[in-house]
Amino acid sequence: MTELIGSRVMLRPLRPDDWDGWREVRVRCRAWLERWEPSPDAGSLDPALDREAFRSRCGAWDRQRHFDAAYGFGLFLLDGQFAGEVSLGSVQRGPFQMGYVGYWIDEALAGSGYIPEGVVLVMQYAFDALQLHRLEAAIVPRNMSSRRVAEKLGLRDEGTAVRFLQIQNVYEDHIRYAITVEEWRERGHELVAKFVNH
Repeated sequence: MTELIGSRVMLRPLRPDDWDGWREVRVRCRAWLERWEPSPDAGSLDPALDREAFRSRCGAWDRQRHFDAAYGFGLFLLDGQFAGEVSLGSVQRGPFQMGYVGYWIDEALAGSGYIPEGVVLVMQYAFDALQLHRLEAAIVPRNMSSRRVAEKLGLRDEGTAVRFLQIQNVYEDHIRYAITVEEWRERGHELVAKFVNH
């Protein structure tokens, strides 16, 4: 199992036995998190309320990882506390060699620097281990917390994609941030030094 270990956080794929910790955060932070997320499919069970739905969610991430389609990680503090998730989704090979970075954190831990550390670990994994060429993060303009992470990491603002993705049943504009492997080779060591080995 892939584990990405920093100085304050550890990333690894979620397992069915992570449900209690994951559920506690998702239920407590529901209003804070869901306003930025796509609505679940009609009739689907809520993995925060149904253990089997969470098990299925873990299985879906495992299958996507197996097929090199997406890589989802739980974000844990080094004492084992579940803190959030960082993902590398929609991996495209062929001429693209790219993927999308996504992240969320327990509201009680927001602003603590755990997400930037986790995102740098995933960027390092994507560029160095998976040999991707480009990473993007698409963020709703009013989501200032998520935008701050992208800006702190020096991701390039490539403009706004109009009505890009459906969030809570409304197609929302998203600012598209990106970094390529050439930029990572230039300053990835600085990001690791600043956010991972601090």
